[in-house]
Amino acid sequence: MVDLLNNKWIKTIFEFASNCKDKLILSVIMAIIGVFCSIIPYWAVYRLMITFMEQKASVEYVVCYGAIAIISYVVRYICHGISTSLSHISAYTILRNIREKLGEKLLNISMGNASKKTIGEYKSIIVDKVETIEMPLAHIIPECISALFLSVSIAIFMLFISWEMTLAMLLTVPFALIAYKKLMGNFNELYEAQMKSNKYMNSTIVEYIGGIEVIKTFNQDSQSYQKYMDAVNGYKEHTLNWFKSTWNVMNFASSVLPSTFLGTLPVGMILYLKGSLTPADFCICLMLSLGIVSPLTQFTNYVNLLKSIEYAIKDINEILQIPNLISTDREVAVDTMNIKFKDVSFSYDDENTVLENINLDIAENSFTAIVGPSGSGKSTIVKLISRYWDIDEGEITIGGKNIKNIPLKQLNDFIGYVSQDNFLFNESIMENIRMGNSNASDEEVIEVSKICACHDFIMELEDGYNSNVGSLGSKLSGGQRQRLSIARMMLKNSPIILLDEATAFIDPDNEEKIQEAIKLLTKNKTLIVVAHRLSTVKDANKIVVLNNKKILDTGSHDELLERSSLYKEMWLSHIGAKTKSTVSNIGGESYV
Repeated sequence: MVDLLNNKWIKTIFEFASNCKDKLILSVIMAIIGVFCSIIPYWAVYRLMITFMEQKASVEYVVCYGAIAIISYVVRYICHGISTSLSHISAYTILRNIREKLGEKLLNISMGNASKKTIGEYKSIIVDKVETIEMPLAHIIPECISALFLSVSIAIFMLFISWEMTLAMLLTVPFALIAYKKLMGNFNELYEAQMKSNKYMNSTIVEYIGGIEVIKTFNQDSQSYQKYMDAVNGYKEHTLNWFKSTWNVMNFASSVLPSTFLGTLPVGMILYLKGSLTPADFCICLMLSLGIVSPLTQFTNYVNLLKSIEYAIKDINEILQIPNLISTDREVAVDTMNIKFKDVSFSYDDENTVLENINLDIAENSFTAIVGPSGSGKSTIVKLISRYWDIDEGEITIGGKNIKNIPLKQLNDFIGYVSQDNFLFNESIMENIRMGNSNASDEEVIEVSKICACHDFIMELEDGYNSNVGSLGSKLSGGQRQRLSIARMMLKNSPIILLDEATAFIDPDNEEKIQEAIKLLTKNKTLIVVAHRLSTVKDANKIVVLNNKKILDTGSHDELLERSSLYKEMWLSHIGAKTKSTVSNIGGESYV
């Protein structure tokens, strides 16, 4: 049997029940009242049998005790209904509180820690695992407590009648408890394996659905489908192994526990024949021995379900115990938007260094470009400014203030960020853009959409700005998603703008319009751009060349062409690619 008193998850559950404790307490009180009402009909029947045996019965007696029994049953069901309603309200309140805390936690941890779990694993915990808590939690209070109190009350009532019959009734209970204890001993390992296979299946399914376009494009149908089916079959096998390990013990316990009648019937007959038990006592004891079966079975079933809560809370706590990014709630006065990296080093896994001894000054209201080969750390630099991760060494400052000392909300207000991976919510275009500034009017959204070359394609859609973009923006092209993301960022109107390959999927015609829009809307802002297309950043005030984890050189476009061999090589390669693209387009074929 689950050791209820030594489980830390109970404390966790009550922490999440802080705003519904009154309902939980009232639910318990109503459940206990209902239990006492369940015993009264047995007492009424017992009194009637005694009066019949003593030949003192009358219509008044029958009506009186019959009314007592009926009223008790009615009160019992009313109490049970109230208790169940309150426990369900409390259970769903607790589920809501847990999901709220999980959502807050994800907002306050670093991307490095957040990315240690897959989307499928998060879905499994936040949706599935949290949901598994509801059923046992909603029913344990009214039904498990009722079952426990009813079983104890029946045993006490019967003890007043005959201690021998009470012992006979409870004779099978120790055998059932031993069986359940053995069941719990083998429970942990197999159940944990089943839970892990469930996580892996969820992760694989999300990956399979999310990557279906890539799977089809690269003819990976059979391989990816096989991985998908392996995960599904693995979950099936682990679940069956778990159930098979419990079948024999469960069957034994389920057979032994309801066998109270096998003890009370022969013992009762012997006591009756010896004259130690009256017919009324004999009959009521048989009724009570049958009446205790259902609550005992119900209690053991619900106690076993507590294991599902224990494992769910364990997974939930894995997320809740991830350390938050160190931050303060007190806003800091930041007078300028200049950014400075001082001796910054960073690694994603504490082993492989991505950036090493970075020193960089970015002036306020300047245009700074970051270029370099793939994997040189360009995107990492802009993400570190946003505190997606905390650095290992050195410091990053904005306006002379260490970003670790700036509240995350204030830091997020300072920064507008657009990456290659443009996430759109399953909402209308209007609401996706307005997410940049929830107070923006429709007219302001439309105006920024026009500037960012979005308006024309939006108006071609059937519902215009009210068109739903689909899950992850699936109803739009990559270029359209990027333009909407840029419009959303521009609407935010932050003093620092970070663009990480923000125009990578936009066609050349619209890219020129977007670049003009960016120049217009980022005037008097600190602009930092990560770019592969060097022509888009050749007018930058400062170009930072990264290579092999370090800053190789900084300067203007002309300065770097003269003194940086790597930059010159990248520029010539870019010019050659543009020329090839132009010639190929004339011939009807594009290589870009």
